Amino acid sequence: MLLQASKTADGPSVAIVGVTGAVGQEFLRVLKERDFPYSRMKLLASARSAGSMVEWDGETHTIEELTDGSFGGVDIALFSAGGSISKKFAPLAAEAGCTVVDNSSAFRMSEGVPLVIPEVNPEAMAGMRAGRGGIVANPNCSTIIALMAVTPLHRASRIKRMVVSTYQAASGAGQAAMDELELQTREALDGRPITQNIFPFQYAFNLFSHNSPMTGNGYNEEEMKMVKETRKIWGEPDIAITATCIRVPVMRAHAESINLEFEDSLSEEQALEALAAAPGVSIINDREANRFPTPLDASNRDDVYVGRVRRDISRPGNSGLDLFVCGDQIKKGAALNAVQVAELLL
Repeated sequence: MLLQASKTADGPSVAIVGVTGAVGQEFLRVLKERDFPYSRMKLLASARSAGSMVEWDGETHTIEELTDGSFGGVDIALFSAGGSISKKFAPLAAEAGCTVVDNSSAFRMSEGVPLVIPEVNPEAMAGMRAGRGGIVANPNCSTIIALMAVTPLHRASRIKRMVVSTYQAASGAGQAAMDELELQTREALDGRPITQNIFPFQYAFNLFSHNSPMTGNGYNEEEMKMVKETRKIWGEPDIAITATCIRVPVMRAHAESINLEFEDSLSEEQALEALAAAPGVSIINDREANRFPTPLDASNRDDVYVGRVRRDISRPGNSGLDLFVCGDQIKKGAALNAVQVAELLL
């Protein structure tokens, strides 16, 4: 059955920047799935993609080249074309009266730019509306996936310290990385030389530290994003967070092992009750069957999956918990979250 978005005369005019990329394509799928209302859809990409045709929502759309003048009459723009493109064009769009939802890291830590997960902190963008200008930042995929699971627990009993280890899929590095992982897997199984264009290491049958640049404190940028973005989203600049981010040879959906220390006690039962009531969260926590979330469970799914909820035996009483989380990086970690933000603008 063909999913239909809602084309309506009184809907907002929408533009997608970076429509040819993995997240740009996911924007189109999510807009259909959620029956997002729109009056006009504008697809924008680089000059090399301009003129290409895209079939979407029962119509043939022509991709246009992204230029300074692309945003006249556009109410909402969903950006996923990289930080340098966002830094140049998002302010121009906002000046033209377009409200931008930006998926890059360009504005996440900018003063006055809301950094929003709709299930966590929708109040951060209070008063913002489609067609009034402004920029809303989409958090990093790993931050979104972690906080979808952890925020309900933080609300139940304040978290003092969070330790995160991520196992990040190829999807986080874009379609080219996904294609190369598939190619490398075939090459390795066939005993052929391994093609390495995206990462400096073999990806198939291997894992390595996240490929983002290292910072002066020994953490890479991906790890520091989780620290800084969590503090901004929760409005708690001093909360203790540490992260280790790893690339694993999984095609799609990130996994995270999370250890939490609470100011007061929170039992396993209380944690599971809070998670069960949280929107956008599903629980897979069958100890007898050793059945817990996997990236395949989360792939192409809206929800973040949580399991392996257990008391941290290194902490006294119920002051610590461990959990394992999986979420689709392209969906809730990127496109779905951005479309949900756009829904708050209507």
